[in-house]
Amino acid sequence: MAKTLLTLIVWLCLAFPVVAAQSKTDTKKPLRPAWSELTASQKQVLAPLAPEWDELGAAQRKQWIAIAERYPKMKPQEQQRLQKRMADWAKLTPAQRKAAREKYQSLKKLPPKKRQEIRTEWERYRQSLVRQQQRQGAPLDPSLTEPPEPAPPAEVPAAEAPTAEAPTSPAPTATQ
Repeated sequence: MAKTLLTLIVWLCLAFPVVAAQSKTDTKKPLRPAWSELTASQKQVLAPLAPEWDELGAAQRKQWIAIAERYPKMKPQEQQRLQKRMADWAKLTPAQRKAAREKYQSLKKLPPKKRQEIRTEWERYRQSLVRQQQRQGAPLDPSLTEPPEPAPPAEVPAAEAPTAEAPTSPAPTATQ
């Protein structure tokens, strides 16, 4: 009798975690909104993200949907820039995205004066690339010739610009 009871207790101890784990995975709800639940205009704006929409978290989906809602109010040049950056972001590997996010977070923590120095340094570097391409007679990279983004208002620090644009164009630091 004691042996049977001990066997039953051991079996229950081993089986319970397996049953509990299965019930948790079975009750997991899909994140919303699903791609199929987006409006036609949202799908059109967010098309570069379609292949990976299912892997995005709820917070990321909300951010992208908010961007899609602002999209019609953007100037055509801003719309083109957003589309290009979304496509570039979608092409990055998960490791590259993680590195870009970490870089963005580290830049965000810098004091405003240091961020402005980095922005100025980045602009000088970008202009040197344009001059170099012009000397070589190579076709100019459109991303180098588009006008720089306007500086954010004084009350919003430069590194707190919309997250949709920041990860795809981290500024080089003095050590790069």
